[in-house]
Amino acid sequence: MDLPPENDFCSVCHGNFHIPCQANCSHWFCGNCILQVWNHGSALQPCKCPLCRRQITLLVPSEASSRQCQSPEVSDVFTRIETYNRLYGQQSNGLLQKLQDLPFLLRRLLREITDPQRSLPFVIRTRVYLATFLSVLYVLSPIDIIPEGVLGIIGFLDDLIFVFMFFLYIAAIYRSLLVSRHGGSR
Repeated sequence: MDLPPENDFCSVCHGNFHIPCQANCSHWFCGNCILQVWNHGSALQPCKCPLCRRQITLLVPSEASSRQCQSPEVSDVFTRIETYNRLYGQQSNGLLQKLQDLPFLLRRLLREITDPQRSLPFVIRTRVYLATFLSVLYVLSPIDIIPEGVLGIIGFLDDLIFVFMFFLYIAAIYRSLLVSRHGGSR
């Protein structure tokens, strides 16, 4: 489900992935490598992706790495990733950052919802389904803030804004789940 692409390598050490982690910009790194990038920069702020220069506010280790947690080296990297996510995972970032993170979060959420091996917590799943239902109901209902019949194509603006807000809400819910999953204590 969440492994780096085959035939890819860590852009920091240029080797095969060791404890692969995906950043919120969708790039993959060795867990230790991206933490070294952070340690060599300012430890008071999140590091920037070595590839796209976006701020990394969330690191998600692969599930395969999670299964190897008995190793002291892997356990140490996981502890440092959890610290990183606790510091920067819920950081209040601007609308631009949220828009940039939206594809990453929605893609992961969709994979997690459709994967029978994974199960989202009941509360998260219920909130996602309820938000989806209410959004579809609003878009399909004849009740509009800006009626299409009066303003034509401009009348779709409120529907687009509502759908956009829905995606941001769903991404925020899933981000908080990822932060609690990968930033809390094991």
